[in-house]
Amino acid sequence: MSAASPAIPPPGLRAGRAALAVSFLLQGTTFALLVTCIPEIQHRYGLSDALLPLFLAAVPILAGVGSITSEQLVKRTGARAVLRVVQPLVCLSLAGVGLGDTLWQLAIALGAFGLLVGALDASMNMLGVGLQHRYGRSIMIGFHAAFSLGGILGAALAGLGSHYDLGLPVLFGTAAAVIAPLALLTGTRFAGPAELGDAVREAAEAAARSIPWRPLLPLCLAMVFAYIADSSVSNYSVKYLTDGLGSPEDLAKLSYLGYMVAMLLGRALGDRAVQRFGAVPVVRAGAGLAALGFALAAAAPAAWAGIAGFTVLGFGICAIIPQVFAAGGRLFPADSDAAVARLNLFNYVGFLIGSPLVGAIADASSYRWALLAPMLLVLAVLPLADRFAPAPVLAPAAV
Repeated sequence: MSAASPAIPPPGLRAGRAALAVSFLLQGTTFALLVTCIPEIQHRYGLSDALLPLFLAAVPILAGVGSITSEQLVKRTGARAVLRVVQPLVCLSLAGVGLGDTLWQLAIALGAFGLLVGALDASMNMLGVGLQHRYGRSIMIGFHAAFSLGGILGAALAGLGSHYDLGLPVLFGTAAAVIAPLALLTGTRFAGPAELGDAVREAAEAAARSIPWRPLLPLCLAMVFAYIADSSVSNYSVKYLTDGLGSPEDLAKLSYLGYMVAMLLGRALGDRAVQRFGAVPVVRAGAGLAALGFALAAAAPAAWAGIAGFTVLGFGICAIIPQVFAAGGRLFPADSDAAVARLNLFNYVGFLIGSPLVGAIADASSYRWALLAPMLLVLAVLPLADRFAPAPVLAPAAV
């Protein structure tokens, strides 16, 4: 029986899988609390609309730094050890965002959040890939579905906080006080060397293997466009409803909540749609649906119409992102981890472009016009959809 594909998971592996799913859920909750409270953060710190995109753009930049740094730490200590440390610290950095009142304090708190989230994202996914190697079948979609479920929970909590006017110190402080101990407790059940063996190292070595860039470039572009759309929603959907449509803050939180509910449902049903209709029609439909969601949101006469638009958008985007990874894996089935690792880099590119782009257009005109930019970019996925079809297997080659 090979270490990569055991017929029966060894003792503790199922518990490790459940613990990692909880970790993804807790991170989804933490992230949603931050992004849905951007208007309150801006008000608390007196952050201008011109400066807001710069602060938001700094988070994915530092997340990339944290991700690279954590890869080196994982080699020395293991993904489990890194994850056990950084996830509670992410919660503390969230509390720091809520407790400060000057721009330099916000810069430090958001900077710490970005670095730690990058390390958290990398270590969680490394541990997930290791578990997937041990299971011998795809289980990563379930982890990302848990993240979406956490996003729903976080958005709902943020809405309740606004409705009852709790304020950021209470909302973020209470969330950190609950989530951090849960993260510590969950960390005691993460899979380690006894359960994983050399699976994490094998996955890392596979991801480091050399494969050609050219066949992946269309998929990289699709990933960038999808994450520009995603970052536009996470960073600006709530702000658009409050500033552009005059929505109360508690109602505005439903924009991100609806988006994440649609993402979760779409991920639950997406594989069946691909099996029935094929990847190319699903990706085309997803791109068209995402563009329609942006158009509906931009033209919304009131808050509920905006919420409906962002919900439609979630159903569209959820169909694109998993298929990017699947298409990369089909191109290089012997080196799918290497393909996925390269494609994953471009989610940071999308976040880095999306926030300043939408923020700059909104500052120069309005959020209605700003939403049209990601709408046009997500439509650019349509001519790339043919690249999602099953293709002849490509052998690894030197770059």
